[in-house]
Amino acid sequence: MTLPRTLRFLFQSITIGLALAFLISLWKPELFSGKKNIVEIIEQVSPGDSSRTSGPVSYADAVSRAAPAVVNIATRKMIEEQANPLLEDPFFRHFFGDAPDATPHKRLESSLGSGVIINAKGYILTNNHVIDGAEQISITLKDGRNVDAKIVGADPEADIAVLKIDLPNLPVMTLGDSDHLKVGDVVLAIGNPFGVGQTVTFGIVSATGRSQLGINTFENFIQTDAAINPGNSGGALITATGDLIGINTAIFSRSGGSQGIGFAIPTSLAKESMEQIIEFGHVRRGWLGVEIQAITPELAESFGLKDQHGAIIAGVLRGGPADKAGLKPGDVLTEVNGTKVSDANEALNLIAHMAPGESVKLRALRNNKSMEVKVEIGERPTQEQQ
Repeated sequence: MTLPRTLRFLFQSITIGLALAFLISLWKPELFSGKKNIVEIIEQVSPGDSSRTSGPVSYADAVSRAAPAVVNIATRKMIEEQANPLLEDPFFRHFFGDAPDATPHKRLESSLGSGVIINAKGYILTNNHVIDGAEQISITLKDGRNVDAKIVGADPEADIAVLKIDLPNLPVMTLGDSDHLKVGDVVLAIGNPFGVGQTVTFGIVSATGRSQLGINTFENFIQTDAAINPGNSGGALITATGDLIGINTAIFSRSGGSQGIGFAIPTSLAKESMEQIIEFGHVRRGWLGVEIQAITPELAESFGLKDQHGAIIAGVLRGGPADKAGLKPGDVLTEVNGTKVSDANEALNLIAHMAPGESVKLRALRNNKSMEVKVEIGERPTQEQQ
């Protein structure tokens, strides 16, 4: 029995339709689900240091750990004020007589600063400008104890000074690692601004390695927006966990108050100066006996240099280490012990970090020809000797 042609055509159409529907359901199931197309988004989580990306609600623990070791420093020194030059003028004295006193007057000047106890034996780190010229230095601890301090030594070229006090049970600050600070790290400044008493301010690291500011000879400042004001000098810049990573030193300000640009000496530099001051009474730095200057575009052109890397030796001290090694004015210093010199500031720092008496290989250009000399590093004279 055969099916009519119409029914056969109908069954074939249904079979083909079901087969197509089955295939479509495999390839495009969303056409039968009633749901719209959804774009899948994959979020990539940065594998950063969790200690940096999450912080505490309060920094009270860090402050309570560090603050007891921050001290107030009061200094007194005698200032000699010169008399008005007019009092020495014969014409002036002819009319007004000899009554005005032309002799210099002395007055006692007081100033305030801060410091950090870094050793249970009573050693205190502060800035040289806080105690420079002081005849009496008084230290006040957070617990109220007061004692006079003596100066162990100072490093004026890095603006560091070390004091010592004699008291039992002293709180001590823990030194942190300033070499691995990152821009954006939270920091707190503790000191005695304007003499109001111990104060804590909050901010972040704005920049690291700031130099050529004209503040010190040797500069490698941490820049921060934590408020630093007069009286904060010598105080502590600490991490969010209470470790010391800087000695507050200076502010950039047009008004005299904080404008969010403060500078602190990193503990790596301060510790280096402190250890030598305690051991030798002063800081021993390497010295070549030369005057160096930066290479400007004009100097590079006149010397026929390809670029501005290096430092030009502008002067050589007769009988100094460089003179004995045969270096001459006009030579361009390019390497110190294999380390390339990018500018005059880097050359100064590289030499200064060499130990006096150490033999060092220097590479220089003379008439655009490379040469290598061996120099026995001398000891950098103190500012008084210079």
